[in-house]
Amino acid sequence: MKLFDTHVHLLSGHFDEDRETLIARLAGQGIEYVVESSPDIADSIRAAGLAKEHHSVYAAVGVHPHSASEWDEAAKDVLRSLSKEEKVVAIGEIGLDYHYDFSPRDTQKRAFSEQVKLAMELGLPIVVHSREATLDTLAILKQYPGVRGELHCFSGSAQTAEELVKMGFYIAFGGALTFKNARKTIEAAQAVPMERLLLETDCPYMTPVPLRGKRNEPAYVRYVAEKMAEVRQLPVEEVARITLENGKRFFGIE
Repeated sequence: MKLFDTHVHLLSGHFDEDRETLIARLAGQGIEYVVESSPDIADSIRAAGLAKEHHSVYAAVGVHPHSASEWDEAAKDVLRSLSKEEKVVAIGEIGLDYHYDFSPRDTQKRAFSEQVKLAMELGLPIVVHSREATLDTLAILKQYPGVRGELHCFSGSAQTAEELVKMGFYIAFGGALTFKNARKTIEAAQAVPMERLLLETDCPYMTPVPLRGKRNEPAYVRYVAEKMAEVRQLPVEEVARITLENGKRFFGIE
């Protein structure tokens, strides 16, 4: 069984002691590909480098809402340059986070909008982070019809998921699908067509049951796949096959 973890943060300090060892064992753990998602410009540069060094690693480059205050023309130029790298496959993660509000909301919205516009110019999909900001996230995305994207680590309602699917988006589910209080997330996972589902870990965060409390890593996407198989009443091998193909199609990986 081969799996695609579509959202990781292997450049996090949590992996400083064993990053290379962890990446080396991915294939043996059934992990075909991972996409390193970037929180800021410095890590975008590092992510592109990491992808270049490892067959199984691809990169999404962008400025997270927490770092939105660093968004300017120079940042845009860096992303435009990085997008020329063969293994840079998306702009992300970008979006809105009204839970922490580490950047002013107007600043977040401007950085989000301008990066969506840039992604369309570059012909790349977007990886969207949206926390407690559904209405504004949808409002911005609707300003850019035709943009290709995914909502990562989805925790919204089935209704929101259905609306995004109608807009052409993919929906990625992570460890939250396995949590005890996951009724809303499970309903959303049931509502999304199989051809629009993606799996992820968001490691080192959001560790799935039964490993809550441990550092998350790509191999644990298996637990998300198993829960998705239960939710969709399908064999886990089928969920793995479909979501691997979905991920390759979404990110343009041959």
